[in-house]
Amino acid sequence: MYSKTTNGITVTVEPTYLADQSEPADSHYIWAYHITIENSSSNAIYLRSRYWKITDSNGITQEIKGDGVIGEQPMLKPGERFEYTSGAPLPTPGGIMVGAYHMQNSNGEAFTVDIPAFSLDSPYQSSVLH
Repeated sequence: MYSKTTNGITVTVEPTYLADQSEPADSHYIWAYHITIENSSSNAIYLRSRYWKITDSNGITQEIKGDGVIGEQPMLKPGERFEYTSGAPLPTPGGIMVGAYHMQNSNGEAFTVDIPAFSLDSPYQSSVLH
C-alpha cells in the first residue's frame, strides 16, 4: 500500500496484478489499483481532473489526463472519503505509476493533490521497480 498527504488530503493506493486477465505470451499485463481519497482538511473539496504518468519496465512513458475519476467528479466534505478501483494495462511485466488530482475547495481555490508513485509488479518481471 502506498500513501501520500497533500494539503490535508490523503491518497492511498493499493495495486493488484490481475493474472486471470493478463496474457504474458502476448505481452499483455493488467493491474487493478484501488484508491482511497480522504479529506482531512477543513473545507469541502471537489475532484475536477486527474493526471497519470505511467512508465513500463522498458522506460516507455505515457501520460493520461481527464476529467474526474471513473466518470465522476466527487465532492468530499471534511472527514469524508471516496474510494474507487480502476485498471492499467502494460505491454511489459512491470512498471510504475504516479500522478495528481486537480482539486477545488469550497472557496473556489484550485490546488493539486499528489498521487504517490506506486509499482506495478508481476511474477513475470526480472527485477522489481520501486
